[in-house]
Amino acid sequence: MKTMMNKTNMMNGAFVFFALLPVSLTVCGKGVEAVDTVTKTVLYEKNFNSIPVSDLLLNGAGQYTAKGLNITKEGNIVKLNKFYALSERMVQYRVRLSADARAVFRSSDNGFVACVDVPNRRLSIATDPVMQKTVDFLQGDREYTVEIYHIYQQAKVRIVDVLSGAEAEIAAVNDGSGGVGAGVINQGFSVGMQYDHYCFGLAVGTSMLVKQMAVYALKGKVKLLIYGDSITQPETYFPTAGFPQAWTQRIISRLNGDAMSSGRSGGTIATVLEYIKNEQPYIRAQYVMVTIGTNGGNTEENLSELVEYIKAQGAIPILNNIPCNESGTQVTENVLIDRVRRKYNLNGCRFDLATSVNGDGQQVDQTMMYWENYTNGWGEIYHHPNEKGGRQMFEQTLQDVPEIY
Repeated sequence: MKTMMNKTNMMNGAFVFFALLPVSLTVCGKGVEAVDTVTKTVLYEKNFNSIPVSDLLLNGAGQYTAKGLNITKEGNIVKLNKFYALSERMVQYRVRLSADARAVFRSSDNGFVACVDVPNRRLSIATDPVMQKTVDFLQGDREYTVEIYHIYQQAKVRIVDVLSGAEAEIAAVNDGSGGVGAGVINQGFSVGMQYDHYCFGLAVGTSMLVKQMAVYALKGKVKLLIYGDSITQPETYFPTAGFPQAWTQRIISRLNGDAMSSGRSGGTIATVLEYIKNEQPYIRAQYVMVTIGTNGGNTEENLSELVEYIKAQGAIPILNNIPCNESGTQVTENVLIDRVRRKYNLNGCRFDLATSVNGDGQQVDQTMMYWENYTNGWGEIYHHPNEKGGRQMFEQTLQDVPEIY
């Protein structure tokens, strides 16, 4: 469950501002290196000048100038209208901030917020309590590169003085609670998943000049890309201590890191069809695995569209059965998924067999799922695999799709 403490919405609802607390901090040591120019790949890159950029939604925050995008309206945000869910990515900005500026870089859902506070010479991530670091070299009217990394459960923010090369960084790890309500097994620590669209703006101050923006995948070539919904995004709910046992992490570990996942909690095939087009064309992948349908929305037409898109990018699709869940909806969904697999002669992993009581894909084995005990009418939910479920799903891949290894 996300904790959104110390963040207060401004009146227009478009911007998040937060107060910093005097807390004991954990700051990364040597931490993140600059992006490896050999292994990373550009997903998006734009130099800003007086020519408007159609991918940016300005929301009245500023104006294009010959020197870049000049943001002068406090409280409004600019949004990059490109959806990303890749779990190994980074956004990089080149900015010049006024001496009184507090610049905010956040996700479109407000779940992740980072701040560069020039007058207080401070770099922070809006967790609860807030994580912050004093940056002695920070001053107004100088150019900086700001890099924000999303690497599964870890968020990292790095700032570099372009002229002097001085740098500072801070990191935080999202520690999931496991289940919900009575099913919580860990207190957790919410950092945010940097959901969907990159946003930035001026919280307070005179100006924020943005000269360049780029989004990178941290690997440009992998054997396997893994797409799906929250089942493919266990970094949101897994306790950090057990995260290596999540099914996606087991696969990535078995491949010695030659894979990446890209899941979106609450996602449907429509979600995947939107954001895969911002990721897969730029990453050379031999296989693309998809596990989608727990949240509904699958049809033969849109599953076929997804399969054909993946193939058009030069990759081999793998279309998995969805795991069992408390409502039993996997039964009809997997009949449809199997029909599409047969239509295209595809392989896929039978995750329903791996997560069922009798190994027949019918009734969910609750011991393999986190218990989500909702009091808002949703009831008892069992569809997010825990460590036991992760192991069973991983072992099913060894049986059903050994070619990925």
